[in-house]
Amino acid sequence: MKLLDLFCCAGGASMGYSQAGFEVTGVDIKDQPSYPFKFIKGDVLEILKDKEFLNSFDVIHASPPCQGYSSATKPDSIYVHYSQGKDTPKLIEPVRTALINTGKYYIIENVAGAKEYLIEPFKLTGYMFNMPIERTRYFECNFPVAELKSITKRGYSKKYAEDNGIDYRDMSVTGKSRRKGSIDVWRKVMDMPWAGRGWELTEAIPPAYTKYIGEQLLKYESNLRIQFT
Repeated sequence: MKLLDLFCCAGGASMGYSQAGFEVTGVDIKDQPSYPFKFIKGDVLEILKDKEFLNSFDVIHASPPCQGYSSATKPDSIYVHYSQGKDTPKLIEPVRTALINTGKYYIIENVAGAKEYLIEPFKLTGYMFNMPIERTRYFECNFPVAELKSITKRGYSKKYAEDNGIDYRDMSVTGKSRRKGSIDVWRKVMDMPWAGRGWELTEAIPPAYTKYIGEQLLKYESNLRIQFT
């Protein structure tokens, strides 16, 4: 199945879908030199109007800019035009409308602050995949995904650092540490060895999240085929 990853950034989500077995193409308004798959530079909201292009995909994932929903980050000025001059663009609703109109399977992802804007959202964290970071993200899908049990692991990041000989200061929850070696730590922690710069890791989705979602979709699709044969 072919999957289109909108607002793809450096490709954390794309990699997970690829690992699940999808053929992935990414779209972002910025150049993404580290992106590991076929890449198209463009305005997502314009691309969502191209029905012929969208019809060449089976699944569409979208990660609208989180800045408008997060109290932890500043707005990214490159997306200001999306919000008609506002500093905090909130694109989930217009993106959802466009995705529904495609008639395709879709996934929308965002930060915890966007939970109220998502329909029947479910949460994924790094702890659910035995990762030493929380990195909470919420997802909306128009197909069933089995929810994983919420897990809290207090002090897990610190213990991971101690067990692996890592300076705990390099385990910053944002991945923005300027200390030498912190980017290498986050490449390993996020399972994103191709990431070239720290900002590519700051807001990324660990591939484990979308690998799980992709596998759930393939299972659902397989069950549908069995029912109708």
